[in-house]
Amino acid sequence: IRPLASRSKMTKEFRYFSYLKLDSSRSMEKPLKTGWLKKQRSIVKNWQLRFFVLRGNVLTYHKDDRESAVQGTIPLFSCHVNELPSNADDKFLFEIIPGDTDREREREAYVLMATSQSEMEEWVRSIRKAIGSRSNGVFGKSLSDIMVYEKKFGPRLVPILVEKCAEFIREHGLNEEGIFRLPGQDNQVKQFREAFDAGERPSFPCDTDVHTVGSLLKLYLRELPEPVVTWPRSWE
Repeated sequence: IRPLASRSKMTKEFRYFSYLKLDSSRSMEKPLKTGWLKKQRSIVKNWQLRFFVLRGNVLTYHKDDRESAVQGTIPLFSCHVNELPSNADDKFLFEIIPGDTDREREREAYVLMATSQSEMEEWVRSIRKAIGSRSNGVFGKSLSDIMVYEKKFGPRLVPILVEKCAEFIREHGLNEEGIFRLPGQDNQVKQFREAFDAGERPSFPCDTDVHTVGSLLKLYLRELPEPVVTWPRSWE
């Protein structure tokens, strides 16, 4: 009699076959991003040039840009992606860390190299968006949680987003009428929101419409789980 597999093994096999089952439908999806990247091999640590395709929450790599054969698949479920410091030889590096690990041995991260800083940042941003993880997000989180998370960026009294918005409005918007009354540009508000939620700390270009920054700040305050002026509490 064949022994039953462990719960963790059965879960991983289920996920694996689920990805296989979705391959045909995923192949019809429009890629979120494609391009050439160098992939570090896990054993000999040399680099292989591969064509990467990001569809849904799965990253595949191929020998050519025709996607004729899949060389490997990186499921992004519960993964984390981080930029890596560069040295003289290897530049523009980032890693994808699997979130699902074996108890006996942790799975190695996938280390990838882009051709430029901007290309690396675009890949990191696209993968974070595909993962859909809001672990680094700031919108919809309590002030206390945000302040704990942002301690790694240095001591501060308010969230980074609030600080950046206030500084920009003070510098560019004090003579502007209706800073918080007139709406900003929706597409830019969305872009800034996605950047902050992806763990970035973007700066606002000097030609940014001050109403856009005001709309971003209003959106952040609206989505706080508990408002800045907190709900009424019973007096003792």
